[in-house]
Amino acid sequence: MLSKPSLAVAAAGAGLCFVGYCIYFDHKRRSDPLFKEKLREKRKRAKQGGVGSTGAGGSSEIPDLSDTESVQKFFLQEVQLGEELLATGQIDSGIEHLSNAVAVCGQPQQLLQVLQQTLPPQVFQLLLQRLPLASQRIASKASGPSSMMGMSMGAPPTPSGVPLGMSEDDLE
Repeated sequence: MLSKPSLAVAAAGAGLCFVGYCIYFDHKRRSDPLFKEKLREKRKRAKQGGVGSTGAGGSSEIPDLSDTESVQKFFLQEVQLGEELLATGQIDSGIEHLSNAVAVCGQPQQLLQVLQQTLPPQVFQLLLQRLPLASQRIASKASGPSSMMGMSMGAPPTPSGVPLGMSEDDLE
């Protein structure tokens, strides 16, 4: 078995090798001609990007609702970002992200029950107030720009049987 002094020498040698490698690697990195340029670009991207990929409370990019994997990723991202923003005191931005998450959730009632138990009552009331707007925004994004072209296909009929946005003269 190894004695205590020999273990101490071995540990000191390993520590010295590690510190030497760190110094060598740092010198090599700093002597790279593109190091400063890469560092500036990285800082510029971080400054433009802000917190997360959507900025500090900016509106999130709504995914294609037919792709369940992207919807699930969007849901998790929105819940996480909403919780982070609420924790930092950015109530409005946090509520916006949580309402997006509830709007795309497969079981919104269960999620709302969990949020009701975890959020302060005032914040939960704000969430309930913003929910219709978020649902409307998600629904309009889901229908996409092609819905304007085929308005007669997806538009609900009026009492006269003519879809909204059309007059009887448009029908032939």
